[in-house]
Amino acid sequence: MVVELRRGQVPNLALATTAFAVTFWAWNLIGPLSGSYSKLLHLSPTQTSALVAIPVLVGSLGRIPVGVLADKFGGRLMFTVICFVSIVPVLFVGLSSSYGALLFWGFLLGIPGTSFAIGIPFVNAWYEPARRGLATGVFGAGMGGTALSAFFTPRLVEAFGRTTTHLIMAAALAAMGVIMWLCSRNSPAWTPSTEPALPRLRDAMKIKATWQCAFLYAVAFGGFVAFSTYLPTLLQNVYDFAQTEAGLRTAGFSIAAVVARPLGGILSDRSTPVRILLVAFTGTLVMAVVLAFKPPLEVPAGVSFVFMAFFLGLGTGGVFALVARLVEPSRVGTVTGLVGAAGGLGGYFPPLVMGAVYTATGAYTVGYLLLALTALIALFYTVRAFGSLPKQAPRIRPTAES
Repeated sequence: MVVELRRGQVPNLALATTAFAVTFWAWNLIGPLSGSYSKLLHLSPTQTSALVAIPVLVGSLGRIPVGVLADKFGGRLMFTVICFVSIVPVLFVGLSSSYGALLFWGFLLGIPGTSFAIGIPFVNAWYEPARRGLATGVFGAGMGGTALSAFFTPRLVEAFGRTTTHLIMAAALAAMGVIMWLCSRNSPAWTPSTEPALPRLRDAMKIKATWQCAFLYAVAFGGFVAFSTYLPTLLQNVYDFAQTEAGLRTAGFSIAAVVARPLGGILSDRSTPVRILLVAFTGTLVMAVVLAFKPPLEVPAGVSFVFMAFFLGLGTGGVFALVARLVEPSRVGTVTGLVGAAGGLGGYFPPLVMGAVYTATGAYTVGYLLLALTALIALFYTVRAFGSLPKQAPRIRPTAES
């Protein structure tokens, strides 16, 4: 089994990461176009924030049942299904011309955001415990789909129009679904869960690590999602960027987080996830305070946004390295669904808060200070809850039967 596992690790990790990137691009189709929707439909800052945040809601809560289904049916089938089901809201978002229709189909656009809860258990099953931080970190780099969306979606709309752009995205999802079905496979170490869903969820909720990691992921990944979806709007409001210019800078933000996430996993394997999380939350705290004073572009504001993304990316890699250490493999899918839901919900509320703050004060200072306070709380909680975590993850020694 060990030889078979090693042969399948790289190709299946690459396929899962690619599928994650494609579905995350689809999940973030509205954010990069928020400026044009706001002008076209004459939306207030609060309405624009709600439109940007709405796909995050289903993409968050949907991870709970999707994680359970991943434990039962495996990543190969679930990736395929999510890719094909996501085609429907992608097409209808491209065809919608009213605020109500965009909210409805944007709500369902959260479906591709649930793919995270499939990929973590799928990848985990291919790797031994001592390398799961690396594996989940590399897989997590697929969140770079938000960078692809931020950079390419506004340019594709300018070149081909909104409807054609969404048709291209639907075709990409269809192709990815076919590729996952034909080319990927579940790990030979994976066994499908036969337990009913509700008892599995109840059992996962009884695991202390589920709630601990859910809180930390809500801060780290929630911060990334909030910025990657709302940053185009923020940059246009504060620094008067055009939609494509704001998209370019948002892509840079996302790329910094994408690079940092696998690094967070690798460093967690070599040291401990706790140290990575301490660095991540300290850095997030400092950058939030700097940005609260509305610094000028490109230095220090642009640099601060990039470092903010880097620290949040480190944190996301560190959290799931922690999950891999604390949770037995047979329950990783269900726990990932709950933790992933918390992370997504962590990204749902900040755009709404930022929109309300900007409407009330004409600036984002209060929002940044709230982020700094949240990072400070997460920092102290990490020390308190996980200060005694062993430095190295346990290693599985292959037996003669393997």
